[in-house]
Amino acid sequence: MMSLSRVKNRLLASLPPEDYALLSAQLSPVELEKGRLLYEPGDDIETVYFPHDCVISLMTLMDSGAAIESVTIGREGAFGLMTAQAPRKALSRAIIQVAGRASRISATAFSQTCRRSPHLMNLVDRHNDALFGHAIQSVACNALHAVEARFCRWLLSCRDRIDTDTVSLTQEFLADMLGVQRTTVTAVAGSLQTKGLIRYRRGVVDILDRAGLEATACECYGTVRDLYDRLLPDSFD
Repeated sequence: MMSLSRVKNRLLASLPPEDYALLSAQLSPVELEKGRLLYEPGDDIETVYFPHDCVISLMTLMDSGAAIESVTIGREGAFGLMTAQAPRKALSRAIIQVAGRASRISATAFSQTCRRSPHLMNLVDRHNDALFGHAIQSVACNALHAVEARFCRWLLSCRDRIDTDTVSLTQEFLADMLGVQRTTVTAVAGSLQTKGLIRYRRGVVDILDRAGLEATACECYGTVRDLYDRLLPDSFD
């Protein structure tokens, strides 16, 4: 069992010790490699994941095979919390965007624990509100904002969830997340590198100037961050 003081996942860390103890007895650690597929649309959600330093991407798929990222989930959240009250099926593809550690629990055990913990159920409700707001903001962002601004927003959001300024990503993955062609990713990354904001190597992005990225990112970065801060405080009163 991981002690509460060492927990990096914000949802778990915000639980009162007695409620965390109920849950942690059934949590198990897992290393999730980049590109690992957790769920496809329509799959039964059998496991709940609480990221510590990995990042989960939820991808919306089209019949043509095209895909675009709708939401990212990192240490501020979890995937599968909708199973708290009843079994659920995945609505989108869930894939590991950035490798790292997480804690997992069976959906059945999670649901049973929620029924014993009003604090945990409250946390689930808050998270679902935040995730819904995040998804709504992403719809507007993908439709209205330039690719460069969205790229900066994504890099900043990713950096907030991990412990390094170096992010390992392929052009193909970036193109899917942003809903653009690989050539567009190359052009945008090259532009940001010329401005001194990042260093872009094959499959790797190094963040050099966070302040510059924030100035270039669209408003959605701050909006989503503030949404999680408001709905998911560090501790309950």
